[in-house]
Amino acid sequence: MKTSVGGRTVQYVVAYVFMLVALYPIVLMFASSFKTNMEIFANPLSLPKSLSLDTYKKLWDAVPFADFLMNSVFVSGLSVLLITVFSAMAAFYLARFSFKWTGALYFFFLVGLMIPIKLGIVPLFLLMKNLGLLNSLWSLILIYTASGIPVSVFILTGFFRTLPVELEEAARIDGCNHFQVFWRVLLPLIRPALATVVIINFIHAWNDFFFPLIFIQEDALKTIPIGMMVLFGEYETDWSLLFAGLTLSALPMIGVFLMASRQFMEGLTAGAVK
Repeated sequence: MKTSVGGRTVQYVVAYVFMLVALYPIVLMFASSFKTNMEIFANPLSLPKSLSLDTYKKLWDAVPFADFLMNSVFVSGLSVLLITVFSAMAAFYLARFSFKWTGALYFFFLVGLMIPIKLGIVPLFLLMKNLGLLNSLWSLILIYTASGIPVSVFILTGFFRTLPVELEEAARIDGCNHFQVFWRVLLPLIRPALATVVIINFIHAWNDFFFPLIFIQEDALKTIPIGMMVLFGEYETDWSLLFAGLTLSALPMIGVFLMASRQFMEGLTAGAVK
């Protein structure tokens, strides 16, 4: 059934309204980063009077923001890389090989979706202490990798199972082994799933406040969510510095989302032109 012109117009209007509602806090945060505290309190919803970068320079001098940023990039990037690699290989095995323990192994990953990892904070703390990883970025990387693998395996296994087996058979006839079939044939076809895995896990690792608060004490090793806490004073808060820090911290996340979204759309439309 074709949608009428009036119905399509209503759909576009509703979509644009939702878009404006979603973008308004981001625009307000960006505009407030160029204001002074007096401007924010006097006219919180107005545009800044000037686009001076003094607030960002002040932020760079007030806190070691470069260290916070590099720590977050290192932890989030490496965690997402490990999650994607291990989850893709595990999902390929679960989707394409049938052994008596395959069902139990798949259920083991599903259990990881059911049990919140924060319930094991005490055993995790003791484990990291015994491994000598307290106050280390590797403790965060290991935790994010372990907590991100179950949902990633669940997503990728479903995508692998939708791919026709004839593709693998043709590749093996051409002389490909298991790894070549996985790397050259199947992996490029599940780009939408890989983009989903990257977005979900990067946002989780980048925004996480709980685990850095528990495992990181040294200021030079803090990630952005914990590092930004120093901008909250006991009696007053410099909101212009806070908004500037939030703006800078949001830029990498927005960039990753846009890049992964483009790969997601390319993966969806790749078969339409062949």
